[in-house]
Amino acid sequence: MKKRLTNRRHTRAAFTLVELLVVIAIIGILVGLLLPAVQAAREAARRMSCANNIAQNGLAMHNFEFAAEHLPSGTINDSGPIRNEPIGKHISWTVQLLPYIEQSFLYKSIDQSKGVYDPANVPSRRAQIASFVCPSYPLTSNMGPDSDDIGISTYAVCYSSTEVPLDTNNDGVFYLGSRTKFSDIADGSSNTIFLSEKISEQGDLGWMSGTRATLRNAGIDPLPKGFKAVSSTTTSNPDSGSLVMGGFSSFHTGGINALYGDGGVRFIPARIEPAVFQALGTRNGGELNTAFEW
Repeated sequence: MKKRLTNRRHTRAAFTLVELLVVIAIIGILVGLLLPAVQAAREAARRMSCANNIAQNGLAMHNFEFAAEHLPSGTINDSGPIRNEPIGKHISWTVQLLPYIEQSFLYKSIDQSKGVYDPANVPSRRAQIASFVCPSYPLTSNMGPDSDDIGISTYAVCYSSTEVPLDTNNDGVFYLGSRTKFSDIADGSSNTIFLSEKISEQGDLGWMSGTRATLRNAGIDPLPKGFKAVSSTTTSNPDSGSLVMGGFSSFHTGGINALYGDGGVRFIPARIEPAVFQALGTRNGGELNTAFEW
């Protein structure tokens, strides 16, 4: 019996080197085919989450309007035009919305009489509000001009339909000292952009600042996937780049999410006609925007 077991030949199945290399190559091809689909699915989920953030801000705006009988000001400052510099009060709409997004404690910690750049408000500026940041954005904070870790916002309200300085009488819904009511939006709330996306660049003034950090215009085509939206259009003071506000942009492929006055969030493709996009940026321009086919 032992001899029979000893003399029996045993064969083992095994990969040859060539077969192993072929299998590895096939796996690599499959991964290469699946990875774009996985990335696209992730981006679709992030874009949906971004739209949810925007919808939350829209609900907060409506609640603010119900309580105050007007929408929040785009920015609060003693005078205009607003320069994109850390000088002045520059209390943004974001600060005004804090009590309506369950951030009452943070709201009370801000000394608005001293302005957002005062040293007393630095701890509050460092806060990062999740509903103010798009999930597709790769950074969560920004090094401000005072070398402090400043929280950012990737969302901005629309102050104008064109690239002009931020002042007291822009044609958007939110601007310097604005107290817009829904009855003032003659174009119809469903035809008017309240808020959309923008890319926060290194060195901007943070989520509390009512400058181009949180306000943009519809005078520039919406730019997708990380392109900067800074206009080359000259302003009323062409020797000062600090008056340039810039347009909307995002890290999404193909366009931007936007909040309309009726509370709806819709995706605006980058291919939208400039005239149509500008019309969406006015509150009472009188444009006949009954239906947009993008």
